[in-house]
Amino acid sequence: MKSNKPTVPRKTTLPAGPRPWLYAAAVCITLLAVFEAYQPALHGPFLFDDLYLPFQLPELIHAPLSHWLRQTRPFLMFTFWVNLRVFGLDPYYFHLFNVLFHFANGVLVYLIARRLLCKVGVEGWTLALYSGFAAGVFLFHPLQTESVAYVASRSETLSVLFFYAAFALFLYRREAAASWRVAAAVVFLFAGAALTKEHTAVFPALLLLTDYYWNPGFSFGGIKRNWRLYLPLAAAGAAGLAFVWTVLRAADTAGFAVSGLPWHDYLYTQGRAIWVYLRMFVLPVGLNLDHDFAISRSPLDHGAVIGLAALAALAAAAFWLRRKYPLASYGVLVFLLLLAPTSSFIPIKDPLVERRMYLPMIGLVLIVADVARRIRLSRAALAWIGTGILVTAGAATRVRNQVWSGAIPLWEDSVAKSPRKYRPHFQLAYAYYQAGRCKEAVRHYELASQFTAKDYNLLVDWALACDCADQPDLAVEKLREAIQLERTAEAHALVGMIYGKRARRAEAEAALDEAERIDPRFAKTYVYRGNLQVSQGEYAAAAGNFRRALSLDPADEDAAAGLAVARRNMKVAY
Repeated sequence: MKSNKPTVPRKTTLPAGPRPWLYAAAVCITLLAVFEAYQPALHGPFLFDDLYLPFQLPELIHAPLSHWLRQTRPFLMFTFWVNLRVFGLDPYYFHLFNVLFHFANGVLVYLIARRLLCKVGVEGWTLALYSGFAAGVFLFHPLQTESVAYVASRSETLSVLFFYAAFALFLYRREAAASWRVAAAVVFLFAGAALTKEHTAVFPALLLLTDYYWNPGFSFGGIKRNWRLYLPLAAAGAAGLAFVWTVLRAADTAGFAVSGLPWHDYLYTQGRAIWVYLRMFVLPVGLNLDHDFAISRSPLDHGAVIGLAALAALAAAAFWLRRKYPLASYGVLVFLLLLAPTSSFIPIKDPLVERRMYLPMIGLVLIVADVARRIRLSRAALAWIGTGILVTAGAATRVRNQVWSGAIPLWEDSVAKSPRKYRPHFQLAYAYYQAGRCKEAVRHYELASQFTAKDYNLLVDWALACDCADQPDLAVEKLREAIQLERTAEAHALVGMIYGKRARRAEAEAALDEAERIDPRFAKTYVYRGNLQVSQGEYAAAAGNFRRALSLDPADEDAAAGLAVARRNMKVAY
């Protein structure tokens, strides 16, 4: 006999997740672990291109904020301005900002991974575990070191902070169709990313892919519903592309005007380079600031066509299997899409650079999260295995950061891995010279000269190292070679300086006179002449030359010190 009582639906509850205090503890522990992993580089000096960033330029150090914001990447310049104004030129705080931006990006990766894992049915504790593991891989992977430890790579960490924030906001909107308010916020954050680094202009394409995959799923309906977002994004994207084109036209290291690197050769080369990036993600060995990666001059050169065909097959397989493996296939396409601005057909002088993996790594960690969720193990076993992987990755990142703790270990590492490349030898030679290890500097300048045509700068730096190593004849020989390439006051003045230190006064004065004839406004000529006169006890004449040097360059510390010595000796004489 049937009951007339109405059927009461059973209450369904989602599996309980971690409590708030556990999230807070996890955030604190992770932050401390990130600082521990990057600690060696945190206390390191400015390295390589750091020495040429705007905060190192005398004309910008005292410039108002408005002047900084008129530079090419205003949001990036603003953070440098804050560093400089609040903390001065202490490299620790420049590195500190980079690590904080990196940690914030890890938090955003957690939120993004969590949202996308929810869409494939993961919930409760396992949702927290897989999302946390994805964020941990992003934070502690050794491949991230260059993007975080290198101050010049703040353009990566900061632009990705804006990029991921915009993406997270898009994913966490309340309605399938974005409101005008959400659209405005997303566009604003996208503009911040694009005005920090140009490669983030790919953001609208990411949203189109995401709407196709998840709104509601493998259809274009979500794209149509989000017209409020795509309409302003189209305008912003067009402006962004125009801005990028302007930047590329003015650059000499990126764009279609890069000398000796046509777009098709770069495309062939990237067909191989992308697989190297993937290998370094899976097996992070051989990391190097300056990879010696050959250019493919034809589809068959170095097997480029195989790499390109394999990439096309990978993308096709990901799309074909999108319904069976939605998150992993989405991750593959996201990775390829976000890497495309730097690794497709727009030439960039350096064909393989590790920091280019910072933005697209989100695609790879989504693949990792999807693979992890399919492993049939207990929650405790998964937690222990995941923790072990992250601890190992963090330890490897700390070891890699020790390389970034100074110029000498950084370039020694690069020379060991790229022994036949000019730049690592040249930079290591300069680092040795700066450290007073002059004989080693001379040896690496010699090695550097074997891998490039000798140019003026190489020869002058080589001569200075020879002088430091007490090899004056070789130093003058290198300066004479430099003069054959460029007849400059600098080279002649240095010849005078070297002869003057060896008490060869006639030769020194002849070289300094020639330097003055070439450029009477070159301040160092008068510094070296003053030093020569001090060595001969001609203090009044020396003081006059030092004063003339300071009138040309008030910041010349050698001239100021020499003038003080001359004045002190003049008083003693009287």
